[in-house]
Amino acid sequence: MAMKKKDRTLQQTELFIQNAAKRNGWVANPDESFRRILAEGLTTNVNRHGYYLCPCRDGEGDRRADGDIVCPCIYATADIEEYGQCFCGLFLSKEKAALGIVEVNQIPERRPRSKSEPGPEPGHPRG
Repeated sequence: MAMKKKDRTLQQTELFIQNAAKRNGWVANPDESFRRILAEGLTTNVNRHGYYLCPCRDGEGDRRADGDIVCPCIYATADIEEYGQCFCGLFLSKEKAALGIVEVNQIPERRPRSKSEPGPEPGHPRG
């Protein structure tokens, strides 16, 4: 008889977020209510799919297809270097955090459109 895998808790996800930030030289967004919303989405996704699928993007539910958007996504480093935050705003650069700027701004999507849901047409601010 196969045993059911125990669901991850919000506390475990918070630890994952802190460890990922530390390991990459980033800072987890210090806005606790904002970070909690994203942590809840990550917790839901890891319990549903078995991996920390980015809560700000639509995935396929297939780890191989979603590999680029497993948190922290492969786009996070470039986003943080250029904009001071990842796409979701979960992770910030140390510089942005040191300035006390926790406001998350909308930044351009780096994920190729062929991997994401159809979006705005090219030329649109999000296209």
